[in-house]
Amino acid sequence: MYHGANEFSAEEMKYLQLLASQYKNINSAATEIINLKAILNLPKGTEHFVSDIHGESESFSHVLRNASGVIKNQISAIFGASLRESEKKSLATLIYYPERKLEKILEEEKDVGEWYKITLHRLVTICKVVSSKYTRSKVRKALPKEFAYIIEELLHEDNVGNDKQMYYNEIIDTIIDLDQADRFIVALSHLIQRLAIDRLHVIGDIYDRGPHAAAIMDILAKYHSVDIQWGNHDIAWMGAAAGCQALICNVLRIQTRYANLDTIEEDYGINLIPLATFAMEKYADDPCEQFAPKGDEVLSDKDYKMIAKMHKAISVMQWKMEAQIIQRRPEFHMENRLLLDKIDFEKGTIEIEGKTYEMNDTNFPTVDPKDPYRLTEEEQVVMDKIKSSFVNSEKLQEHVRVLYSKGSMYTIFNSNLLFHGGIPMNEDGTLKTVIFRGKPYSGKEYLDAVERTVREGYFNKPHTDAKRECMDIIWYLWCGEDSPLFGKKKMTTFERYFIDDKTTHKEVSNPYYSLRNEEAICKRVLEAFGLNPETSHIVNGHVPVKVSKGESPIKANGRLFVIDGGFAKAYQKVTGIAGYTLIYNSHGMVLVSHEPFVSTDVAISEEKDILSSTVALQYTQDRIRVKDTDIGVELEKSIADLEKLVFAYKNGLIKEQH
Repeated sequence: MYHGANEFSAEEMKYLQLLASQYKNINSAATEIINLKAILNLPKGTEHFVSDIHGESESFSHVLRNASGVIKNQISAIFGASLRESEKKSLATLIYYPERKLEKILEEEKDVGEWYKITLHRLVTICKVVSSKYTRSKVRKALPKEFAYIIEELLHEDNVGNDKQMYYNEIIDTIIDLDQADRFIVALSHLIQRLAIDRLHVIGDIYDRGPHAAAIMDILAKYHSVDIQWGNHDIAWMGAAAGCQALICNVLRIQTRYANLDTIEEDYGINLIPLATFAMEKYADDPCEQFAPKGDEVLSDKDYKMIAKMHKAISVMQWKMEAQIIQRRPEFHMENRLLLDKIDFEKGTIEIEGKTYEMNDTNFPTVDPKDPYRLTEEEQVVMDKIKSSFVNSEKLQEHVRVLYSKGSMYTIFNSNLLFHGGIPMNEDGTLKTVIFRGKPYSGKEYLDAVERTVREGYFNKPHTDAKRECMDIIWYLWCGEDSPLFGKKKMTTFERYFIDDKTTHKEVSNPYYSLRNEEAICKRVLEAFGLNPETSHIVNGHVPVKVSKGESPIKANGRLFVIDGGFAKAYQKVTGIAGYTLIYNSHGMVLVSHEPFVSTDVAISEEKDILSSTVALQYTQDRIRVKDTDIGVELEKSIADLEKLVFAYKNGLIKEQH
């Protein structure tokens, strides 16, 4: 309790007067102190870390529903040998997909009434366990409104004594008698999913490659507690939504590359007819072999050829738009990416960094060798129409606003430093000083300056020099050497399309990506962000962990976790798995690897969960309490302020109200 002097500063008194409007007397302030001190001793909530989802909404949704195995583990811990494995699987599937699983069960179940009674009792039992680490107030806020009172009664009913047991059973029986069991099961299942994860961390790259990024954004927009660390693919979409033409082209190039045009056309309502018409005309006789769409999508011969032509058309426009940025921003030092003017069209070769290479394709009907980086009139018309569609897409702008409101370049949460890519470094492991907008920055200060610019770029008035500068920088974040989101000397997209010699495809990573294996380096980064290097961790995504080649996701003696393990199907041949997720609960940290997800239909019909394996544990001897978390620090501050208020009341500095 506060035992300070009889005087507070003018600022303190002003704050205490405001606090007194909420806690009007000693009793109310004291009650809140007791409440907050009790909360400090609750177990910390479970945090769930995911990364590099890349449009794979079904896999992502399933991992959220099963909380990376947390719910399945809870079922095993609660019921143990009292349930057969088949019953546990069925119960887990019901919790993950209650609406659809109910339909299937009710078609097959002979004694529906008995099944309802058993299932409701089991779900209430699970609910009690997963809600036990939260205050009643927090659980109450999570309850579905239509059943809030009933669920609260069931959760806090101790079942001791015959009368209590009869009361409990009567509630369950009445729910069944009134034909409310289905709705109640659905409500309880969603509540279990909600309470299993207290906080979701998305370590970047929601967009590209997979087909359903918009569905993922819909989930995140409504999720109860989430933060997002921007990835390079996210920043590309953010820049495109703000009108950066180079990034609009880049986004479309990747979507055509993976034949994911539904995201563009169906989800975001962006009209691609101008691009398709232009591409079919300009590249009519060009097979566009290097631009054939990838992925598992089954396409008709007509669509296959059309998408390949669209892919090439938008790629050429991208290199032109990028060149215009490079030419007006010499400070980017990206002149080595100006390649269209290095082509010898007669010989079919290109000169790159003093060496001449054969090209596999020299058909560039829209490139004027005398002025290769100027859009043709037809290209300009297409560009203008597509840009208008991007900046005026309500759904896209809504999703990008979610990225801005819930996202950032990095997050510090409960002594963990989360960022998608890397921190620019020198070969000796020191933080690299980057000249950014004319000023030198490194480490945390650099990422802070970058984030301010990204926000400025989106919210600035259009058609201004300031807007254009920020848009150019957002493009640089996609592919620039000193971008914390990219982190390679150059992006060799052009070479991968047009040069068969794979030595030209190599992209040299920033030293961070090899040095992060060293504990001393990770500790240096943690210190630069104001964290205790002995107890904190770094969580990264961005670079897929090649498990099939023996690479470990755990770096620097457990100081750093890389959780990009291949949500995207395009990566799974390289990684050998289908993603990592990290769980941080009151017992410590658990890294989980996942096998590929087949489909939601298979998960429901065959009760086939994602096969998840614990890769590593970092458990603590003492259970982690709320007092050990960031929220605990804030609660301690609130308690201190309330104790000052009680002191002020007791010493006549502020008058009580009753």
